[in-house]
Amino acid sequence: MTFNKDKQQETVIYLVLWGLLFMAPIMSLYIRTTNDTSLTFNWDEVLMVWREYGVFFAVFLVHNYLLAPLLVHKQQKLIYFSIVIALVGAFTFYQCQDRPKHHAPRIEKMERPELNEHPSRQERPELMEDPENPEHPQFAGDGAHRPHGPQHFRRDDHRPPVILSQHDVITVIILILMLGMNLGVKLYFKQKADQRQLTELEHKNLEQQLEYLKYQLNPHFLMNTLNNIHALVDIDGERAKEAIIQLSKILRYVLYETNNKRVSINKELEFMQNYTDLMRMRYGKKLQFTDTSCQLVTPGTDQPQMIPPLLFISFVENAFKHGVSYQQPSFIEITGKRYKDKQEHNRLLWSCRNSKHQKQQQTTVPQQGGVGMANVRQRLDIIFGNNYTLNVNETDNTYEVTLDIPMEA
Repeated sequence: MTFNKDKQQETVIYLVLWGLLFMAPIMSLYIRTTNDTSLTFNWDEVLMVWREYGVFFAVFLVHNYLLAPLLVHKQQKLIYFSIVIALVGAFTFYQCQDRPKHHAPRIEKMERPELNEHPSRQERPELMEDPENPEHPQFAGDGAHRPHGPQHFRRDDHRPPVILSQHDVITVIILILMLGMNLGVKLYFKQKADQRQLTELEHKNLEQQLEYLKYQLNPHFLMNTLNNIHALVDIDGERAKEAIIQLSKILRYVLYETNNKRVSINKELEFMQNYTDLMRMRYGKKLQFTDTSCQLVTPGTDQPQMIPPLLFISFVENAFKHGVSYQQPSFIEITGKRYKDKQEHNRLLWSCRNSKHQKQQQTTVPQQGGVGMANVRQRLDIIFGNNYTLNVNETDNTYEVTLDIPMEA
């Protein structure tokens, strides 16, 4: 469909240019007859110009539909330039044969002047009696020489016909410029199509990367969740059953909602709450947990704000995995805040802060996150580009991640 649109635009350009060119002689003759009432509108003059334009138009059609595709689409440079040179040569030969013929030199008959027409012959007739006299008219240097005989002929000063006239050279130059214009237009639309195709390939590549990262994230998340349920089975069987119910809610979201590029922030935060409830079953009262981001959930909103799915789960997983200890007091604080930037766009400022224990102080951010953390960074780069902020603030006793992202209506 896009290809047809480009072809239509290219055809419109050619129709406009050739239409203006064929209308030019009509407009020129109309203006001349309007300014000078003694002139009449002569269609023969217009047809004569159109005849010359018709030759150019025929060459244009051959080049546009047969020759230019050889260079633009098939990259056959040798064949293209060879045929174009032959075409220009044939056009030049046609122009030389089509121009007006040179007529034969005109010969004029000149009568011999009478003797009394030359003043020297009236005043000094003796000069005519002695032809060997230096002052005889035939030796005079003042142009008085006349050929002998009753009559003589004079040939007009006609130059021999040239191979290429100035008009022929200009016509060939115009033809070459026309072919170059045609080739330039085709190359422009070819480059435009190539750029569009490259953009589509890059977009598909990014989508494939996102799908790969998401499929890599899901097994990683599921593995950690099953490990937590396995730990609950040994501690409290009833709580393990509740954990399985929570896991079913989590998997339902992962299977049916994460296939979309964007999900409602309400659904994402509800998913996070189900996950944190599951994790708190394992640690019980040993963990001080606060989650104020759930206050952002507003059921029944007409225009819910949309964000990418599974965006916060890796940070929360890391907080439970590396920030909670059975021997020492631990805490996890999750906050969320909506606000508008300077351009009045909706944004979300989300943060997760957890305790850090001495045995984990040497752990770096990539090691903490593992596969999930690396995937989140890649996803953020692909989805938001430079329109997001991810800050990590680490002290001796705390570890905090702050994420600032845009939201879509």
